[in-house]
Amino acid sequence: MNKTFDKRSFVFGVAVDDYNFTDREQETRQLCHNFESGINTILISPRRWGKTSLVKKASKFMDSESVMMVHMDMFPCKTEYDFYNAFSAAVLTQTASRKELWMENARDFVSRLVPKISISPEPNSDISLSLGITPATHSPEEILNLPEHIARQKGKRIVVCLDEFQQIGEFTDTLTIQKRLRTVWQHQQLTSYCLFGSKKHLMTSLFGMRSKPFYQFGQMMFLGKIPVQAWTEYIQSHFEERDRHIPAEVVAELCDLVEQQSSYVQQLAAILLSMLSEGETATKEHLRTAFQSLLDTCTPLFKQQIATLTGYQMNFLRSILAGHHSDFGERAVRDEFDLGSPSNIPRLKDALLERDLIEQDGRSVFLADPVFARWFRAL
Repeated sequence: MNKTFDKRSFVFGVAVDDYNFTDREQETRQLCHNFESGINTILISPRRWGKTSLVKKASKFMDSESVMMVHMDMFPCKTEYDFYNAFSAAVLTQTASRKELWMENARDFVSRLVPKISISPEPNSDISLSLGITPATHSPEEILNLPEHIARQKGKRIVVCLDEFQQIGEFTDTLTIQKRLRTVWQHQQLTSYCLFGSKKHLMTSLFGMRSKPFYQFGQMMFLGKIPVQAWTEYIQSHFEERDRHIPAEVVAELCDLVEQQSSYVQQLAAILLSMLSEGETATKEHLRTAFQSLLDTCTPLFKQQIATLTGYQMNFLRSILAGHHSDFGERAVRDEFDLGSPSNIPRLKDALLERDLIEQDGRSVFLADPVFARWFRAL
């Protein structure tokens, strides 16, 4: 009979906890130092490399008596005041305890509103708050200074962690909004910010260009791949806990198949583990079967991703798979892959970056998803 466990062996697609978290010791230490020291941090990496999990792990090390953590996902925010409402609600609810009337601490801020508050009887559940903030009730500056106001009241530091921060680039009059945020936030003494997102090229543009308001706003951290050795120790220990076994060379091939991309490593390992019986050892044949299962799972999404691509865009992807990463403007490359005129190249690149099908590193571009790359190569 199979043993039962309270914890899932491998988790993907969501932020993971300590049991499903591996490596990142140096990055965790750096984030903790920044949080404690009030240093703004910009965390940049491709999608599915574990940014959210890393931020949440570092947050757990903070002493709640001196540092309060606020986490917010900006993805649902489509307008400036969508952001202000979500920002205010996150700050108010996550800096409150059930033993205090946070309404007292925020009385001036909410006095012009009729907030809707939902508190679950469960002791560890979150407080749900809907504010209905509009330009008539609050100025942007008042909203953006809310965490600093609360930090001064409580005599603590506040770190505001904003996921999918690149969403701000989609707001109407985005440069004005970015300037407003930068102007207010840069003068705060007790509040610092950790800003990160899933679109590497947009985050790099927001924070790496001198012409943009958030240039040099804080320390930029570029997240690298977790080493194979760390994955080996992690995967083997999780297999052993389930009385299954996996040789180091099979782990190495598993990591190579998905180019060490964290979410895919977890997903492929989960599939492989599910194929084995108690006491069984994973082989490379098992791994090939598991990877085909992963491809089958992803195929509907991949088909959807290429359904609206033009012929030129498909050819651009094929040229990358053939080993071209920056020389698309050369006549021989354009002719071989039918990429059109030199002026067509920037348009192709921008369109595929926007769809998250490619990522840019300096002047070179690569396919963003290693599993998609293997699937597309077989077409």
